Amino acid sequence: MSFLRNINKVKTNTETIDCIHLEEISGKNIYETICILEKISQKINNKIKEDLYSKLEEFHFLNKNNLEEIFENKEQIELSKLYEKFPKPTSISIQYLLEKKIKI
Repeated sequence: MSFLRNINKVKTNTETIDCIHLEEISGKNIYETICILEKISQKINNKIKEDLYSKLEEFHFLNKNNLEEIFENKEQIELSKLYEKFPKPTSISIQYLLEKKIKI
């Protein structure tokens, strides 16, 4: 997934963003900007979920016969931990707007 490549640049902690700066970048008022960013965040979240589920599905088919292996699969646990560390989709969409990777 192309959007996951640059995901490491997005901060995982909460920080204050100047809403006037967001308005200037988007060319819309803050309420329209937030609504658009929310829709983009939903799309990003859906893509992350699809990617994770497709990767986890591989483990399900591989370990279908042995239930003990499902619970002890280290690769699956590591994959889940990786996705838990991802920044929130809202943070990703805001960062993309600030870097002018998306145009509203």
